[in-house]
Amino acid sequence: MEIIEVKNLKKSFGSIKAVKGIDFQVHQGQLFAFLGCNGAGKSTTIDMLCTFLKPDAGEVWIQGHQLQHEDEEIRKSIGIVFQDGLLDDLLTIEENMKVRAALYGLKGKELQKAINDIMNTMHIEKYAHRLYGTLSGGQKRKCDIARAFIHQPQILFLDEPTTGLDPQTRQEVWNTIYNLQKKYQLTIFLTTHYMEEAMSADYVIIMDEGEIVARGTPFQLRKQYTRDKLTMISNYHFIQEWLKEKNIQYIQNGTEITVFIQNTFEALPILNHCQKYIEDFEVTRGSMDDVFIQITGKELHI
Repeated sequence: MEIIEVKNLKKSFGSIKAVKGIDFQVHQGQLFAFLGCNGAGKSTTIDMLCTFLKPDAGEVWIQGHQLQHEDEEIRKSIGIVFQDGLLDDLLTIEENMKVRAALYGLKGKELQKAINDIMNTMHIEKYAHRLYGTLSGGQKRKCDIARAFIHQPQILFLDEPTTGLDPQTRQEVWNTIYNLQKKYQLTIFLTTHYMEEAMSADYVIIMDEGEIVARGTPFQLRKQYTRDKLTMISNYHFIQEWLKEKNIQYIQNGTEITVFIQNTFEALPILNHCQKYIEDFEVTRGSMDDVFIQITGKELHI
C-alpha cells in the first residue's frame, strides 16, 4: 500500500528550479531513505511534503490526504524529528511532552496515557523529571523522537537523526527507532549523511540538482553502480604473472594486490588458483558511499 505518492512535484525560487517534476511512492511500513547533497532539492521536497512549503505544481497524497486540500489531516498523520531539537531546555521531559501533546488536542487521562506510552516505548521514563537541557546528545535525540510520536502518527520524518552522536549512541538511537517501527508498523522517511544508515533502508532515492537520479534497494544500487574488490597479500610474483596471463587488471601497492570484481563469486577461481601464494585476503563489497559518489560525482559531508 502506498502511504505517500508524489507526482510531477515542482518548486522554483525565482530562476532557480529547486525541484524539477519528481515522482515517487513510499509504501506503508518502509524505511525509506531520501538522499542528496546540499542544494539537491531534498530539503525543499521534504518541506513540501510536511506542508511547510507550497508546491508550484504537482500532486501529493499522504495517507490518502491530498496536499494543499487536506493539510490539517496530513499534519495529524506525520511526525517530524528535526536535526535541531524543538524541546525546551528549561522544562522537564514530562513537561515538554505535556506541552506537545496538548497541541494535538490531547487532554486529561488521554494526554497522560499518551505520554506514559511513548516514554515507556522509548525507554526515557527515567528522564521524566530531568530538564531537557541537562541530557546527553543521545538522550535528547530519544526525547525528540518521543515528542514527534506523541500523537502516534503513521509516518515519521527523520532529518539527520544521529548527526553528532558517537557510534555506540547512534546504534542505541537506531535500535529505539526500529523497535518503534516494528511495534506500530511505522513508515520512516529518512534523510542522512551516514551511508551505512541508508544501507538498512528498504528503498533509496538519490536526488541531484532537483531531479531523482537513482532509485532502488541498497542491493540493487550497489549491484548497478559499484564493484566489489578482492585484496590479496603476497610476496610471490606468481599472482601478478597469472593475472596478466588471464588479462585480469589489478592494482599493486607493495605486497597488496587488488582486483576489482563484479561480485563476490568472481573471487573464488582467483583464490583457488593462487591460494598457495596468498598470505591473507579480503573481499570488500561496494558501499553506498561508492554508489553516491558514482552517481553524483560528489561526497556527502557530515
